[in-house]
Formats: sequence, structure tokens, C-alpha cells
Amino acid sequence: MKFTVDVECTPEEARNFLGLPDMTRVHDLYIQSVMDAMSGQTNVEQMQRLVQTLSPLGDAGLKLFSNLMDIGIGAAGSGTGGSTKKKSG
Repeated sequence: MKFTVDVECTPEEARNFLGLPDMTRVHDLYIQSVMDAMSGQTNVEQMQRLVQTLSPLGDAGLKLFSNLMDIGIGAAGSGTGGSTKKKSG
């Protein structure tokens, strides 16, 4: 037997219903700190250090982002819409 229930509610209502904490203040502070830190940053090395410091995943997140960008740039250059690198193994 299968039941399907559709509930229309806002994300805030869903969080309250599920008992999840309201993280909007934390999110707003995080975004504000990133915006404050980025103002006046023009050096690539400074921007990289800033992102590493503020990134939740640290170096692993930056490597993942870099890999995704490489795949996207490679796909855009080849016009195939997919990765241009294939690993064997």
C-alpha cells in the first residue's frame, strides 16, 4: 500500500514542524562576514586564503570546486557537454 501526501508550506514552516533550528541569523552573519572580508580583496592569493578560511570544507571543498570548474571549462571548450578527461582503472 502506498500513500502520497502533499503539504504546502514555507521552508520556515517545514523547519518548525520538523523541530529543526532556525539558522537564518547564523546564515546572515556568515554571508555578512564573507562580504565584509571580500571588500577590497584584489590579490588572487588573498582571495584563495579567504575562501579556504571561510569554506566549510576547507581544502577539500576548494579541490572539489576546482575539479568541477576544470570539467566545466573542458566541456565548454570541447562542445561535448561532458568531461574531456577519462580515468581508466
